[in-house]
Amino acid sequence: MFEKIRIKEHMEVTNFEGQHLGTVDDVEDDRIKLTRTDSEDNMHHYMPMDAVDRIDNNRVYLKQDATIPVGLAS
Repeated sequence: MFEKIRIKEHMEVTNFEGQHLGTVDDVEDDRIKLTRTDSEDNMHHYMPMDAVDRIDNNRVYLKQDATIPVGLAS
């Protein structure tokens, strides 16, 4: 298990295979806010903390079954 305080602005967010999905803009409550520049629709998207599998090498890896918001490259 990880501590959400380890998730910092500008960290890369990837799927379970390490494919880039977005970049952390902020952590709000129990959600990760992703930057708009990584989205196809130029909007902020959010990932719930329970979708995070692990944090390794300044990357946030999502669980295999995490639901990726529409508008993010996948």
